[in-house]
Amino acid sequence: MFSEQVNENNAPQKWWHRRWFTILCICFIGVAMLAVILTLVLKFAILVPKKQDITTATLSSSTATATPPIATTTSSTAMTTSPTATTPLTTTATTTQQSVSTNVGSMNQSRAWHKATLLANGKVLVTGGNNPRIMNTAELYDPSTETWTTTSSMKHQRTMHTAALLTDGTVLVTGGSNPPTLNSAELYDPSTEIWTTISRMNHERKEHTAVLLKNEKVLVAGGSNPSSINSAELYDPSTGTWTITDIMNQSRAWHTATLLKNEKVLVTGGNNGSHYLSSAELYDPSTGTWTTTGSMKISRVDFTASVLTNGKVLVAGGLNGNDYLNSAELYDPSTGTWTTTGTMNQPRVWHAATLLKNEKVLVTGGNNGTDYLSSAELYNPSTGTWTITDIMKSQRVEHTAFVLRNEKALATGG
Repeated sequence: MFSEQVNENNAPQKWWHRRWFTILCICFIGVAMLAVILTLVLKFAILVPKKQDITTATLSSSTATATPPIATTTSSTAMTTSPTATTPLTTTATTTQQSVSTNVGSMNQSRAWHKATLLANGKVLVTGGNNPRIMNTAELYDPSTETWTTTSSMKHQRTMHTAALLTDGTVLVTGGSNPPTLNSAELYDPSTEIWTTISRMNHERKEHTAVLLKNEKVLVAGGSNPSSINSAELYDPSTGTWTITDIMNQSRAWHTATLLKNEKVLVTGGNNGSHYLSSAELYDPSTGTWTTTGSMKISRVDFTASVLTNGKVLVAGGLNGNDYLNSAELYDPSTGTWTTTGTMNQPRVWHAATLLKNEKVLVTGGNNGTDYLSSAELYNPSTGTWTITDIMKSQRVEHTAFVLRNEKALATGG
């Protein structure tokens, strides 16, 4: 009797406890929902940054001409450490303002490891290469009509050869691989579109370099057969003969050879069969001798070398063992020394570099160790920085690129 009375007296109190508990739960849920809503509003409506406007345009297709874009750049400098050196790293933020490109169609045959030569008549001669068969075919690009036409084929199939425009307007093609490695040479006459076999080089070679000297002779240096070689020889167009000249200080293949404004030839980097090289040397045509000069900061093969209008030489990218390089450096002929300059936005090997009429250097394509690249960027010598420009329509490695007489850049093959 007493317990029933107690339960009856406590019933209203328990009911109010349950009611207050329900009210508190509803309030807690409401506050939690309000907090979530406020968080979403802050994140997506107030704190989200404004996106930068970037205008882009397409550069090229399988073969294309393109005028250089105009770009504005902001840069900051930091330090990066690689297994071989510590170099300044320039990071760039670029807004591309204008770019004009024209699709000029495809070559009659796809090809890589070929050579392209700007002729005196303004046309472009493309020779050899492989796809994957090694080729002896050649074709001409006419910028005035933007068309490709086949021309007569070379006497020999060849890839990894050289092609040099002589002062009389003919094109000298040397060496390469068929396989085996070749020492044959031939001349192309644009006026007749005929190839003529000439005397053979003294050494078989591929992956070598050929440079037209101021004395109208052609210096052929280095290469491999099958290991790297240090021999060099001269072709004299007036006699059609080859003569051996002084050997280089180091055997090298996959190097670069650059004619300087002082008429000497700078040979840089490459591979001697066992090591990637940072060394460089100079050939003096007046004495026929090689002398060592300052070494690059980083060893590299399959990079590019471009003579700037100020006479310095820009080398960019390449391969150093397993490292795909985005570093770049400058050679000063007046001091014989190398200095690091701005770093490219991407590592590149087997790319192409072209000096434009505006004194900038356009670098296109290549491989970054993971992908074949369609990207392109510009080096500005006045600031020492790289800016990203419009991507190509096609990914390319081992292609060719240079400036036509109409000041447009032509990229072919790859």
